[in-house]
Amino acid sequence: MSIQDNNRFQAIISHAKEYGFVFQSSEIYDGLSAVYDYGPYGSELKKNIRDYWWKSMTQMHDNIVGIDAAIFMHPTTWKASGHVDNFSDPMIDNKDSKKRYRVDHLIEAHADKLKEKGAEGEGQAAALLDAMDQLLAKEDFAGLKQLIDDNKIVCSVSETCNWTDIRQFNLMFSTEIGSVADDASTIYLRPETAQGIFVNFLNVQKTARMKIPFGIAQTGKAFRNEIVARQFIFRMREFEQMEMQFFIRPGTQKEWYEYWKETRLKWHLSLGIPAEKYRYHDHVKLAHYADAALDIEYEFPIGFKEVEGIHSRTDYDLGRHQQFSNKKLTYFDTEINQHYVPYVIETSIGLDRMFLLVLSHAYDEEDLTKEGGPKDSRVVLRIPPAIAPIKLAVLPLTKKDGLPEIARQIMDDCRPHFRCFYEEKDAIGRRYRRQDAIGTPFCITVDHQTKDDGTVTIRHRDSMLQERIHITEIRNKLAHEIN
Repeated sequence: MSIQDNNRFQAIISHAKEYGFVFQSSEIYDGLSAVYDYGPYGSELKKNIRDYWWKSMTQMHDNIVGIDAAIFMHPTTWKASGHVDNFSDPMIDNKDSKKRYRVDHLIEAHADKLKEKGAEGEGQAAALLDAMDQLLAKEDFAGLKQLIDDNKIVCSVSETCNWTDIRQFNLMFSTEIGSVADDASTIYLRPETAQGIFVNFLNVQKTARMKIPFGIAQTGKAFRNEIVARQFIFRMREFEQMEMQFFIRPGTQKEWYEYWKETRLKWHLSLGIPAEKYRYHDHVKLAHYADAALDIEYEFPIGFKEVEGIHSRTDYDLGRHQQFSNKKLTYFDTEINQHYVPYVIETSIGLDRMFLLVLSHAYDEEDLTKEGGPKDSRVVLRIPPAIAPIKLAVLPLTKKDGLPEIARQIMDDCRPHFRCFYEEKDAIGRRYRRQDAIGTPFCITVDHQTKDDGTVTIRHRDSMLQERIHITEIRNKLAHEIN
């Protein structure tokens, strides 16, 4: 990451706190690492992104329905899904600093330093990463430890090579359920929302009378005990997913995989974000349950990073739950007169990462200095109007002469249709700047001319263009612009 990109990323983080989008969790107690709270405008933006996704999945498709599964699930669920045995990362501790690292992150960071040395360093980095991938694939922890020692990879805190052995660390949070501790049973906070969909496959299929192909969508919290959580809200211990599992006939997975790959990218582009900011990243090493997988990546200031995953999961999930529950999870396809365990295409997007994507794209520091004039600038969030936290700010020019009363009437008329904000404090220019900073696309100013002819000034956030319209036109004009 260049100095310029790092400065931009830090500016976005600072802006998110200053303007009520994201706060460090438990900040008055010095915070809790990799856990964040969403403030007044952040919670509104997050809700709008979630609703935008939900509508696109359920309302705009005849064959996709939604559920809201519980966070707590029977512990055998996670045995069947493979999380109990396989959901872990290899970790290593530095004996001097006591700092814990994910092994792949430690080696990748060293490789990045090697690349800074030029062509020779890039060759060394490539060889190092290739060796790491081979050892990880074989789960050769002794070999990985030797690789770290041979390359003299040091701790960023102690700058020593005094390492422990490498061991697996399960990422699931566990707790106990039961009224008495001795009778308690260990259960887990779900590390993903998908399993709640799979265990409800038959319930949904029968009650919603769904025919294959059909999908089940869900949004909700998931929890992972990330040891190396970093990069603001990009990687957190408590996060939210928006997932859809699409159940299909075996043998049709290739065409549906291509369909959802294209459809999901179109959803991202529908927000007005340029296509060149996105790319597909095909998985070379596939998970044990997949026969195809890719990530939709976005170019953050921290580089291209995964935002959404598209996975062809075969019949692994339903097959495993059928095996562990001893309940049939098959579908009778009347078109081919056959019972089968359906295959699944998964689309899984991180809501928090999508939130960061929107902020990263929207944040702009704009120089407004005119030739020969005083220096002027503004910070503006060019959030797409459809998902902006506040759609309209209503601003009376003064706090007297009946202008606040007219402004309140406009608020009462518009409030049932979209989120509005009222403010009468400070000069109008300062109020415009505050609304720019939280991403409000439109401001209405009520002035003395309003009393004469019923017109108001509407200001457009992105262009700062101002035009006069009649009060009776406000609601329809904004509804058109927002949609």
